[in-house]
Amino acid sequence: MRALICVEYGTAEQLQIGEHQLRPLKASEVRIDVRAAGINFPDALIIAGKYQVKPPLPFVPGGECAGVVSAVGDAVKNFKVGDRVIAMPGMAAFAEQVQVDENLLVPMPDNLTFEQAAGFCITYATSYYALKQRAGLQPGETLVVLGAAGGVGVTAIQLGKALGARVIACASTPEKLAFCRDVGADELVNYCSEDLKERIKALTDGRGADVIFDPVGGDFTEAAYRSIAWSGRYLVIGFASGDIPRLPMNLPLLKAGDIMGIFWGSWAQREPKANLQNFSELLQMVEEGRLKPLTTEVYHFEEYVQAFASITERRARGKVILTLSQRG
Repeated sequence: MRALICVEYGTAEQLQIGEHQLRPLKASEVRIDVRAAGINFPDALIIAGKYQVKPPLPFVPGGECAGVVSAVGDAVKNFKVGDRVIAMPGMAAFAEQVQVDENLLVPMPDNLTFEQAAGFCITYATSYYALKQRAGLQPGETLVVLGAAGGVGVTAIQLGKALGARVIACASTPEKLAFCRDVGADELVNYCSEDLKERIKALTDGRGADVIFDPVGGDFTEAAYRSIAWSGRYLVIGFASGDIPRLPMNLPLLKAGDIMGIFWGSWAQREPKANLQNFSELLQMVEEGRLKPLTTEVYHFEEYVQAFASITERRARGKVILTLSQRG
């Protein structure tokens, strides 16, 4: 079968489409014909050898996908051939087929396309864990989202609204901010042309933000933290800007503020029952129409270089998806 293979650490240009042989299916595993796969910022770090997980070469990247079950192991109880599923393999999703333990699968809602479903797991699960378990976001609170037009930022806007918060979206261009407004943001801040701290304070009548969701890092972190409310919660999601910030530690002292690291993958392994409950609640929101996964950045499998560039160059609006042809 065809797969996108990382033969040396580097950029997307160094990836290769080639033949990849699957090992025999284990008893608890399901084989999936992949229809679409989601690309996330950590994927760019993994192929560059800069992520906390560094797989040995060569490997097939890709942490999430959606497709149709084509084979099941002897011990599989919850899935059968022909089922439409969402998979979280953690690796190897950028291929025509992937093998996943059945515990890493969820049924695909009927009202989602494969493209929508492929980008559902990682960003929504990360944002929901961050806002629910870590921040304990409450109705009526103010949530500030940095990098709000990106894949994880969009989910934070949607989930913040679903949880009853007032959402302030921060992004770098008028076009991205207009997209955030369409997604549901209440207020907009252009942090390239406006003073981030002063604008957030103005929008909150001087009180500050209860929760700040930061997947960007870099120069914006300190300015954003200076706008936090008393006992506010700052969620460290990632560093899309490329720079890990150094925050003066007197700031959390003066604000009685919390700084919370968000590593959904590790939490999901440690708390599998809570993670499955989160997915149950997320899928229920989808079924009810309260969440509508967006597919604004869809690329064919052979266009993987352009797809990765949309993330690394921070041009993406919403989730970036690779589509694969249906097998015959």
